[in-house]
Amino acid sequence: MDKLTYAGRKENLIDVENNPCYHFVHGDIVDHSLVATAMKDCDAVVHFAAESHVDRSIQNPDQFIQTDIIGTYRLLEEARKQDIKKFIQISTDEVYGQISQGSFTEESLLMPRNPYSASKAAADRLAYSYHTTYGLPISITRSSNNYGTHQFPEKLIPLFVTNLIRGKKVPVYGEGKNIRDWLHVRDNCSGIDLVLQKGKNGEVYNIGGGNERTNIQLTHQLLREMGAGNEMIAYVEDRKGHDLRYSLDSSKIQNELGWEPTIQFEQGIHDVVKWYQQNEWWWRPLVKE
Repeated sequence: MDKLTYAGRKENLIDVENNPCYHFVHGDIVDHSLVATAMKDCDAVVHFAAESHVDRSIQNPDQFIQTDIIGTYRLLEEARKQDIKKFIQISTDEVYGQISQGSFTEESLLMPRNPYSASKAAADRLAYSYHTTYGLPISITRSSNNYGTHQFPEKLIPLFVTNLIRGKKVPVYGEGKNIRDWLHVRDNCSGIDLVLQKGKNGEVYNIGGGNERTNIQLTHQLLREMGAGNEMIAYVEDRKGHDLRYSLDSSKIQNELGWEPTIQFEQGIHDVVKWYQQNEWWWRPLVKE
């Protein structure tokens, strides 16, 4: 089920659209009657739906509150009514806020610092409350920054790659010293699937890639991958409330469920760059020339 707003594209589903196990529902998770229809006869709900871009949340937080909080409430209520056997709440490392040393564990305090992460923290805790109050069988995953193919070009990696393909400079916030941990989307999905199958109800599982890079380190890696020089960097004014560093301790899902990331970052970046180079039909309509 997807509202297909600016970042939602049915073209992403070409590989599964003829699969008899797959059915697409076009609609908004805030629409309780549509949610009820979509959830009918389901065993499990995996709740990815969210407004997710920090810059957009700073400019216009209203939609984030509606989708990320009210939408989550609608799904939880319907899951409770329909006696869903498993509900996976997809959260984010950003609910923890920033950390200068060490890594966040599942027991760390939630200290979100922008409207996006605050809306996700609210959804995260709302889901947990439905487990403790109503006994809804919920597990929560919190993953680090995802990257991969088919990612909307406003996100850092596809933005930089598509800019460089078009001969445009890449915008780096501040001095590029902010640190993120990068996780390939396929590794994230394998972790989520494992939590769906084996995760304990009421538990949170961090899913991190173990690939911490400063933004400027990542920028230089992308420049090298695409044969571009430092002259293609454009330093821009830093984002408001820009978190300095995220870092996740993923030992819980590794030790309890046996998950490990499998895609090496250098190979993953190479494959992603190649995909955007070979699939301009997909992203060209989405970018401003």
